[in-house]
Amino acid sequence: MEDLEVLKFFDSDDDGEFILTFFNVVQHIHDEESLNVARTRAVVNRDRQAAHDLLVRDCFADNCLYNEDAFERRFRLNKTIFLRISNALEARYYFFKQKPDARGRMGFSSTPKCAAALRYLGYGIAFDVSDEYLKVSERTAIDCVDWFCACVYEVFHQQYLRKPTPRDIERLYSAHEERHGFPGMLGSLDCTHMAWEKCPNAWHGQFTRGDIGEPSIILEVVASQDLWILHSFFGVAGSNNDINVLGQSPLFNDLWTGKALDMKFRANGHSYKYGYYLCDEIYPIYSTIMKAYSVPRSEKANLFTKRHESARKDIERAFGVLKQT
Repeated sequence: MEDLEVLKFFDSDDDGEFILTFFNVVQHIHDEESLNVARTRAVVNRDRQAAHDLLVRDCFADNCLYNEDAFERRFRLNKTIFLRISNALEARYYFFKQKPDARGRMGFSSTPKCAAALRYLGYGIAFDVSDEYLKVSERTAIDCVDWFCACVYEVFHQQYLRKPTPRDIERLYSAHEERHGFPGMLGSLDCTHMAWEKCPNAWHGQFTRGDIGEPSIILEVVASQDLWILHSFFGVAGSNNDINVLGQSPLFNDLWTGKALDMKFRANGHSYKYGYYLCDEIYPIYSTIMKAYSVPRSEKANLFTKRHESARKDIERAFGVLKQT
């Protein structure tokens, strides 16, 4: 019918025959192109169920191939925490639930999705590496990382990423006084440099400090004796020092705005309104910062300096755990 509609615009049969031939050729080319497009979009059968069974057999079965130490070394956290995170995300978010796709094939469960995200976050590997063992495509792996980071924050931030409550501060006062002999101590404050391997060449100058020798980003942390990180501030360029970081940090914002908790403590017969942090010599002289003597000149000052240095091992231990994981 369409051919007849086209032919009525031409006077001679020769013209009509030419046009029909032209339309047939165009239609043939269009069919060939459509066939080629369909071939390039062929589905890759990754055998998701076999990959899931292999992961369970290697890491989560009763007689699994990799023990607890090997699992923690590969995923940068122990198996109990991994399962807790995986189960929590699967229970609350549709993305981590195992569901069929448009063809009726079952998709990935939360276990390989969390494993793919942690492999990338822990090692900084290319997304294609997840395809070799977990059979997770690059696009799915990127989605896993994005959803994992956002959902972990949403589920756990109220419990773990929060400011200390009055009850927490009382517990910190008691624990630090018992362990280190410092009443009113909230934790140890310090900064560390995290290496930035993929820093753009144009930014090397502002992110590199002479004594570090490579581009880095500074992490400021307050840690307690039980590795609880009370405060973290990350993102300052590595060319800065600890004082510059403290000047940009929100650590003392509540004190300046009058919103800090009034948690008094007594030491040597004096009452103090706020707790304090142990710091090294580079920090300024604040009422909420306690530094050791640079040159102790008495037995009392020498004892205080030794206790101070011993208590400062808490923050060094926290940095060791963070850099190991």
